[in-house]
Amino acid sequence: MLELLVIVVAFILLLLIIVWAHYLTQNRQKLTIDNRFRDETNVRLYHEHKAEIERDFQQGALDKESYEYLVAELEQSLLQDIQENASEANQVIDKASSLYIIWPAVISLFIIVFSVALYNDRGSMELIANTPKSTGSQQELDEQQRVIVEIQKLRKVTEKEPKNSDAWYSLGQALVGIGEFEDALTSFDKVIGIDGEQADLFGAKAQASYYKNEQKITEEVQSYIDKALSLDAKDPSTNILLGMNNFINKNYQQAIDYWQIIVNDNRPSVNIDALKGAIVEAQSRLSLTGGKVNDDIRDAGPQLSLHVSVSEGILTQLNTGEDKVVFIYAIPNEGARMPLAAIKVKASDLPLDVILNDQSAMTPAAKLSDVEQVSVYAIISKDGGVGIKPGDFKAEIIGVNVDTKETIGLVINSLVE
Repeated sequence: MLELLVIVVAFILLLLIIVWAHYLTQNRQKLTIDNRFRDETNVRLYHEHKAEIERDFQQGALDKESYEYLVAELEQSLLQDIQENASEANQVIDKASSLYIIWPAVISLFIIVFSVALYNDRGSMELIANTPKSTGSQQELDEQQRVIVEIQKLRKVTEKEPKNSDAWYSLGQALVGIGEFEDALTSFDKVIGIDGEQADLFGAKAQASYYKNEQKITEEVQSYIDKALSLDAKDPSTNILLGMNNFINKNYQQAIDYWQIIVNDNRPSVNIDALKGAIVEAQSRLSLTGGKVNDDIRDAGPQLSLHVSVSEGILTQLNTGEDKVVFIYAIPNEGARMPLAAIKVKASDLPLDVILNDQSAMTPAAKLSDVEQVSVYAIISKDGGVGIKPGDFKAEIIGVNVDTKETIGLVINSLVE
């Protein structure tokens, strides 16, 4: 915060220095009015008139007394013109100096007033304090700033409505998003004080404390988890946290077990499709490590075990370019060609053992257990999009019984034309 504030103040000072530097420079040089031309003209006229007087005197048109009088009068007139010219120049300089200092003063005042007004309208010390450092894309930065503005609004709501539990909960979630975990915990405590003890609130506290402790389950985190599960053993936020922690620590089967609890419970407030995707990813990671999906999941419907590999010719082509996306899926032999189970991996993961089952279904309305036969595909996508398109590499086996127990080999060896 201090660094940013210093930069802002320094920028304003720089503007003021630029404005006043010109004035001070000109002030040292002094304003001058160039009246030499007028003086030279007066002197030239003086000499012309004096020559005429001398000519008339020599020709006898003027006597000596008149000649001396006219010359004296002419000299007096010249002196008077020069003095008046000088006086006029000084007046102009004084007036210009007084006007000249007004401009830098007005501009300086405008800069200061405008900066203060803009700060009051668009910023605050809190916003400066919480402005995130630019470590990502501009889009990420804008999103963080939007969250900070939203937090400011929620703080104002909680100040005006201290019993508004929804505002306190939203504030806590937003604070977790910007890493203010202690304040987030305080917000969740406010909600508990208003609405009473609920599993999801202790689950939210467990998540905030988990991130505060660098994604480690400490005694504090475990106490929140235990409290949440004692109130609701299927609490989504707590089981998601446990699954994520196990996934990070490469305990993929445990992660699947926790996430499967939420999928089976199927609460409307939970993004079940996202969790299914996470389960599929965990299953793929488990296969890569040589692990096996536990029997409870294997008994939950048909299981197609696939060994997916790439031919040498295609593998050579893939090694010369960037890593490609691979879609592995099964579609019914009859009816709509909607995938009944699908997994997405990278070409660099191949060869790979994967399992297609009801847990890898794209929608609950279309699963492997709904049909008797399927066709299985493995597609290396040229552009990363779904479907089979020219330029993709593929492998396919038609008419596979879903109750097959043997491992099915899929070798990607043909180019789609």
